[in-house]
Amino acid sequence: MLDASPAASRCPFTGDTAAADLTDPGLYSADDPHPVWRDLRAHDPVSRRTAAGGGTYWSITKYADADLVLRDHETFTSERGTLLLLLGRDDPAGGRQMAATDPPRHGDLREPLQRALAIKQVEARREQIREAVLGLITPLGDGGPYDLAEEMTKMPMAVIGTLMNLPHADRPRLIELTTAAIAPDAPRFARPGGTQAVLKAAHRELFAYFQDLVTERRQTPGDDLISLLLRMDLDGRLLTPGEIVSNCYSLLLGASVTMAQVPVSALHELMGTPVLDDWASDPKALASGVEEALRWSSPTNHFMRYATRDVEMRGRQIKAGDAVVVWLGSANRDEEVFADPFVFDIRRRPNKHIAFGIGPHYCVGHTVARVALKIVMAELFSRFTDFRPAGPGRRLHSNIIAGWESLPITAKVKPVRTPVAY
Repeated sequence: MLDASPAASRCPFTGDTAAADLTDPGLYSADDPHPVWRDLRAHDPVSRRTAAGGGTYWSITKYADADLVLRDHETFTSERGTLLLLLGRDDPAGGRQMAATDPPRHGDLREPLQRALAIKQVEARREQIREAVLGLITPLGDGGPYDLAEEMTKMPMAVIGTLMNLPHADRPRLIELTTAAIAPDAPRFARPGGTQAVLKAAHRELFAYFQDLVTERRQTPGDDLISLLLRMDLDGRLLTPGEIVSNCYSLLLGASVTMAQVPVSALHELMGTPVLDDWASDPKALASGVEEALRWSSPTNHFMRYATRDVEMRGRQIKAGDAVVVWLGSANRDEEVFADPFVFDIRRRPNKHIAFGIGPHYCVGHTVARVALKIVMAELFSRFTDFRPAGPGRRLHSNIIAGWESLPITAKVKPVRTPVAY
């Protein structure tokens, strides 16, 4: 087990916790939010905060409160927006996109996709996923620096691209656009007009892409997820083109958010430690180690909801219409739920992390993500050893996704490949 408590953090937050701007992407790219979250859990778990760009919201840092907000869709709606980028503005996809729709309509949208992404269907595509993973990790054996973060950003697109039957030639551009959508403040995407201009351009191109693809898929349907959306019945009617395009965007973004960062964050923490060697040598720890990596990385940084009625939480009066933001990374280090939460325990049980969310909006692609992550880790452990950093990493400049933009590493090829554990 690896201890990485805030007291021993490599980049501790040194400012005023009360004044810390949790919406600032710089907090996550240049600092460590965990000391801030830990202090808020202890002293102000439901706190009223102001975003630098204007607007106020309630910050939720403890697991029990996060559980309540994310489960109770009648009190905390998703339909006005689920990310801080939309703070103070209604989401135009509300009621049309699965992620921005409340039950019971949410369930009607979700159920066919959930069937299509069930374990039996995913297992049928295991070899395709494995081939995609091997194509990404094989260059690690060349001996030179290998940018794990850069290569892993391609992994979700390889997986969801297979399930959606996205042309291979289109995938590099789609990766760039989805990254811009989740990290619009990143310096490399800077353009006149700032964050909103970056988002608008990325969204415009992504939606136009899927509009063309949906038109094409109508003429030549298959067994992919886009074709499933075209056949989906909702309230006795087919989905509109706008609903289909909006949900294609949501599926693509959701996959990109969750899968890519988990192996990167895990190896960043464990390289050069006995914990990684232990994990690699124990096939029985593969699945529990992946769950711990999900808890540890918590790649989806936050979810936002809006209160539909006045409600009290921990003595604080939340008014109808107030924005409420749940910090998943904080909830997943809550000392009241996880023993030694700052210890990376590859055999942690129980492990009730909420990296995939919780309640009606629990990630519809969690099965795909878990299968893909187990394949990635098992193939890395089967083929390589002696993972080492090969230079400084660079964290993603985003308050939406917690993770890495670059992490150069090296590894040695095992003289004898060990059996994979999945």
